[in-house]
Amino acid sequence: MHIMGVVNVTPDSFSDSGKFFDHEVAVKHALSLAEEGADIVDVGGESSRPGAESVSADEEWRRVEPVITALEKETDVPISIDTMKPDVAWKAIEAGAIMVNDVSGLRNPEMVELVAREHVAVTIMHMLGEPRTMQDKPEYQDVVSDIKGYLRRQMDVAVKAGVSQESIVLDPGLGFGKTVDHNLRLINHVTDFLELGRPILIGASRKSFIGHLTKANVDERLEGSLAAAVIAAVRGARMVRVHDVKQTLRALKVAEAILRA
Repeated sequence: MHIMGVVNVTPDSFSDSGKFFDHEVAVKHALSLAEEGADIVDVGGESSRPGAESVSADEEWRRVEPVITALEKETDVPISIDTMKPDVAWKAIEAGAIMVNDVSGLRNPEMVELVAREHVAVTIMHMLGEPRTMQDKPEYQDVVSDIKGYLRRQMDVAVKAGVSQESIVLDPGLGFGKTVDHNLRLINHVTDFLELGRPILIGASRKSFIGHLTKANVDERLEGSLAAAVIAAVRGARMVRVHDVKQTLRALKVAEAILRA
């Protein structure tokens, strides 16, 4: 199991309300996540919370550039760039990022071309619509099979364009156009996604479905986030994207020890 630590360099993130918008604070936070055991840090400069408005590529890069540049110098932990914009992804790769985490699922042909050309790892995620509208009554015929089909199609597009299949990670996109029930089913059916032959990433940390189930505010969702991470791992997920690295690592170690006993 690998742990991806979240670094939101945004003023409007759902999870930290802009706590790490200052780049020096963001760098310190990222280094702390690395020390706690993160296998990769995911740096993003545009909020993808439900209802979020987009920002320009220039503004997004202005936010993340000093963070990526500093991390490249100060830690050996790999850097992922969380972006939907090819221009931002390319600049981040030039600055040292080794993975593109594309929440739009490689819908942009320019992003596909970039990932193929630069030979970097990529996370292909499912999102229904766009952040501004994705939670407007999301519907599926069958959420697991529909998203599985989407991820298969997007992976095929990437591979045909020259992206190495071994460099692809797949993410069903919890919270990105999903109801509470959709999110629960996706976690419980991670095994179904393993049939696609690529590692599955689950990002449940602090999300609203946990708040719905526990009646907890966003900064009080640790226990629910840990439960989701452990179940995802038991079901076969190979990576979890989390805000609380140290606590998640401890929970996963205990779960893995139990499963081995």
